[in-house]
Amino acid sequence: MSFKKIAKEAPKEYFLPGNSACAGCGLELSLRWALKALGQKTIMVAPASCTNVIVGLYPKGAPAIPFTNMAFAAGCSSASGIRTGLQARGINDVTVVCWSGDGGAFDIGLQSASGAAERNDDILYICYDNEAYMNTGTQRSGGTPYGAWTTTTPEGKRQHKKDLAGIFASHNIPYVATASVGYPIDLYNKVKKAKNIKGFKFIHIFAPCPPGWRFETENMIKVAKNAVASGIWVLFEIEHGKKTLSAPSEKYRDKSKRIPLKEYLQLQGRFSKMTDKEINELQRWIDNYWEHLEKELACFG
Repeated sequence: MSFKKIAKEAPKEYFLPGNSACAGCGLELSLRWALKALGQKTIMVAPASCTNVIVGLYPKGAPAIPFTNMAFAAGCSSASGIRTGLQARGINDVTVVCWSGDGGAFDIGLQSASGAAERNDDILYICYDNEAYMNTGTQRSGGTPYGAWTTTTPEGKRQHKKDLAGIFASHNIPYVATASVGYPIDLYNKVKKAKNIKGFKFIHIFAPCPPGWRFETENMIKVAKNAVASGIWVLFEIEHGKKTLSAPSEKYRDKSKRIPLKEYLQLQGRFSKMTDKEINELQRWIDNYWEHLEKELACFG
């Protein structure tokens, strides 16, 4: 699907101008595209994150849909309650979305999300991942990659990023996908597909943060694309247990076609303290991930 076709199919914006997102914010762009795919009949719950502070105050809020701010740990439980209430009233044509940052998804909200996934509640859970607790001052999260500077890892994080998509896939839910603001059509198509699937769905969106990652705002899309091109972020879908690579990542399946990891890291100040040894360790982790991924893909032919 082209940009022109999407503009014709979904011309309306549901996250409006006037919000207080930072310039070049990956969250803002990913939320706009997600809501274009979801449409008017959507209710969104947002556990504590940057989203809560950029939406503005009623009646001048940016979301043009019903929107609820929620505590970190209660995002998916709240969304599950809303879905149950709608079903009790015989309303089945509204999509209920829990829209979480990585702090709420990887860490503080994981227990309620796991419970909703285990029950296969009919909600769409989306994590926009800017790889730290940006709203409270750029502290490390379970989504922060190895070697990255944060205010709580001033010499670089010593642990690797959690495989959040893999955690949700292990719940045997009907749909898991990864996306990126660098590829908005792919993001749009995946959110639209998830909207029409019954049960618990999870989408993990790569959403760069210029102030937290320390890069110039005009480089946001370049950073997002370089993440895919270097292999550190992989775009895929898992539908009823079957994993397939999405087109932007398929062409980087051949390692020789990927860009050097340094081309991704050097655009961001958060990696400026990494030594060659540390870069090699991050590259080893990426290579191991791809080796495991290839074995998974081989199982599905």
